[in-house]
Amino acid sequence: MGVHYILDGVIIGFAASIPLGPIGVLCIQRTLNKGRLSGFVSGLGAAFSDTVYAIIAAYSLSFIVGFVESKLLWIQIFGALVLIGLGLKIFYSNPAIQLRRQKNKSSNLLQDFFSTFFLTITNPLAIFLFFGFFASFGVVPANRDFLGQIVLIGGVTVGASLWWFILTGLVSLFKSKINLRRLWWMNKIAGVAIVVFVIVAFVTWMVNEYSP
Repeated sequence: MGVHYILDGVIIGFAASIPLGPIGVLCIQRTLNKGRLSGFVSGLGAAFSDTVYAIIAAYSLSFIVGFVESKLLWIQIFGALVLIGLGLKIFYSNPAIQLRRQKNKSSNLLQDFFSTFFLTITNPLAIFLFFGFFASFGVVPANRDFLGQIVLIGGVTVGASLWWFILTGLVSLFKSKINLRRLWWMNKIAGVAIVVFVIVAFVTWMVNEYSP
């Protein structure tokens, strides 16, 4: 088994995670408000969700892909509504209360993890994103031995997790320079950014999907 198995996975997982959509904004917001660990664990939730979609794409699980395609509109609507609700919640959140909870160690890391996992899993287009990455990298998981397939998918998880580790680390470096007033404004900006990201992405998808 060659080292390139895991390298392929790491590169694909890292590259697939870089685009800063609403989940990226959420992880940044949590890093600033609740600390680096909360932001990173939130990123891990997204990374494991990406791993699930990478497995589906890698093994071409046609029955799952077929279900997603048949229910794609409703899944997209549900995901968009959940993310818009999240954006509004962040917009109206009070950073002083969040910081107080952090000092009292009441931050729930499991909740941070599973919230981003389920938010990311409501974006089934990620399946097709990984189809594209596997194709563009010339990776055909089904042609590899069983251990090679596992290592490849593990590499995707490592690559995605590495991106969130780097991102939350960079954001954390600037956290000490941010006071409560700036955090208040950042919550407003993050909330608006998430809502805008979701609306633009949904409208763009609708136009591309249903335009003649």
